[in-house]
Amino acid sequence: MKGQTYPAARIIAPRIQTLFTEHVAEARRRGLHPIATVPDAAAIEAIIGAAFWASLRREEGYVPKISLAFAGPHETLHPLRFERPLPLDSAALTRVAPAVERAGIHLGVWPASDVPPGSEAQPAASEGDDLRVWGTARAIPATCFVLEVAAPGLLVVKHHRGEESGKFVNVAVLEADEIKIVDQRSSSLPDGPAVLTSLVRFDSPASWVDSLGVLVQLAVSMRGHGRGGLLLVVPDASDGWRDSIVRPIPYAVSPPFSELAILSRETQAARRRPEWQESLVRTVNGIGGLTAVDGAVILTASYEVLAFGAKIVRKAGSPQVERVTVTEPIEDAQPSLVDPAQLGGTRHLSAAQFVHDQREAVALVASQDGRFTVFAWSPREQMVHAHRVEVLLL
Repeated sequence: MKGQTYPAARIIAPRIQTLFTEHVAEARRRGLHPIATVPDAAAIEAIIGAAFWASLRREEGYVPKISLAFAGPHETLHPLRFERPLPLDSAALTRVAPAVERAGIHLGVWPASDVPPGSEAQPAASEGDDLRVWGTARAIPATCFVLEVAAPGLLVVKHHRGEESGKFVNVAVLEADEIKIVDQRSSSLPDGPAVLTSLVRFDSPASWVDSLGVLVQLAVSMRGHGRGGLLLVVPDASDGWRDSIVRPIPYAVSPPFSELAILSRETQAARRRPEWQESLVRTVNGIGGLTAVDGAVILTASYEVLAFGAKIVRKAGSPQVERVTVTEPIEDAQPSLVDPAQLGGTRHLSAAQFVHDQREAVALVASQDGRFTVFAWSPREQMVHAHRVEVLLL
């Protein structure tokens, strides 16, 4: 498929270049080091195009799962270099994909006019440069341009946070001819839920090893098991939520499961230890697995599990929710008023009703098809607000 074009790549490339230039400026302001080189629009278009066509191919029946990072070997720590760099085309990417499908491994992409190891970073690739895949890397610099193949025809543009946690922030999502650029301003909604801010903000002090990041990880875990799920986050020291739950609860937890709460109270120094992060991942995945059971997981704001498999019921005397505001954190998206039934099935209807009746609560809903919605009460709008956030979780 060499030589074939992907129109969406040409459309989005200049905007992506601008966004990464802004991210680099912000990273410098924050004092991060080292900082990645920004690819120009032509390089971005070439990387996206090659990854798109590779995503439609198969290698021994498997869909390629690859991550491409625009970084030279001199910008990475302990790079694995190929003696003969590979061309940046779909065939080459598909063949090498099985070796790099594990999380945290990136194929390094750089102009053919390589920079010797130890040299200073050069300016961004120019339009005439011929890009090559020079090898693999695990440690990449802050704000590094990363492109992941999530599924056939589904690509995610990310940048590296530049933190020890090694996590990334989604910048844009491309699916066939559909382009979605994450709106960084959506984190500043007057009454948006804190978990949305944690997902979106580039300069947020909250990361995956901070408290709000626990909900981010739970969201990823819920989405990952593919069965759909519902998580209700309720206030501490309040039983008001029970008015919206069918009793008896089939899987009530007594005493409350508090391992996640204990982990979240650890000091920042403790959170940097590998054993803490391993414990957090195991605990989060355990709770995320509970959401696969029919019904809802009840979690306190301090992360204690109170129940799972809980059935939601409309609170006595409360009206049925007929309309919710729906937004998606992408540029040029407009809010809309919809019947909650349009968002999905029973989980979405139940979540909207629960948040309407329990206005200090937040509901996280994962669909089997990968969609993810955060329901929260909006005091400004005086109605339930549904935040569609799957573009942030890919």
